Amino acid sequence: MRVLVTGGAGFLGRKLAARLLADGALGGAAIERLVVADVAPAQLPADPRLAIVTVDLASDRPLDALVADCDLVFHLAAVVSAGAEADFDLGYRVNLDGTRRLLEALRRTGRRPKLLFASSVAVFGGDPREPITDTTHLTPQTSYGTQKAAGELLVNDYARKGFIEGGSLRLPTIVVRAGRPNLAASTFASSIIREPLAGEEAICPVSPETAMYVLSPRRVIDAFIHAAGLPDAAWGWFRALTLPGITVRVRDMLEALERVAGPQVRARVRFSPDPRIQRIVDSWPPHFRVRRALELGFAADPDFDSIIRAHIEDELDGQIR
Repeated sequence: MRVLVTGGAGFLGRKLAARLLADGALGGAAIERLVVADVAPAQLPADPRLAIVTVDLASDRPLDALVADCDLVFHLAAVVSAGAEADFDLGYRVNLDGTRRLLEALRRTGRRPKLLFASSVAVFGGDPREPITDTTHLTPQTSYGTQKAAGELLVNDYARKGFIEGGSLRLPTIVVRAGRPNLAASTFASSIIREPLAGEEAICPVSPETAMYVLSPRRVIDAFIHAAGLPDAAWGWFRALTLPGITVRVRDMLEALERVAGPQVRARVRFSPDPRIQRIVDSWPPHFRVRRALELGFAADPDFDSIIRAHIEDELDGQIR
């Protein structure tokens, strides 16, 4: 099996690539070649099965060589939420045009490869009191959400026409991300846990009552691996699934941080309101009912305490500073 991961230099891309190499197979088929592509080289340990490619999916460079003989694509490459909102042209060039160019290259193979598209719960918006279900209309309230919704529709149509298999996974806010803050509007959700655990101060730009729908890096990587093994018929008539997550307020997150790491760690978080970030985050609905994903075997984290403990184990070698 030949596998491609776009956006492979990012946090989730690197984790997914490492998991694929460690597992060595998907659905009983050995991974013979793993191509990791991004606009910057991915930092991954050397492996004879691994090829690291530097490419901009939205440039004029043909993508045919990148996807040649490709059996499975994990399409994670994207300009993140606040970045896409701040730079309208860049967001559409990468998130929409880049996705379309990738799909066209896959179509030209004539082989019907499988593609799994990393979408987002930002495709939804509206009244935050109303829970999102499997039949809720796509109502994005940001450019990023609009671009992801358009990507879902493209994936659905290319699959309907028989050019590809697979579908889209709508990701909740992923916490706790390792590394440093990025341009995502949700980056604070990781910062207010990650930095205090590392002995640093963190600033929260939203209200303590702000509610978010979240999922851990462990669970999202599990979800992509699980989705790769689904039979094509399992996707149904619309090939997009909202992944199971948990709904927590910022206040709940900080209380969990105190339970796991102590009051001195929680005290490293201070609030400094940013109306721009608050508006973006408020446009994302926090309540979901994801029956289809649960029936297909996807799973959420049990609670936010377990998300924090997983970060300590995976990224901090079990140590709190």
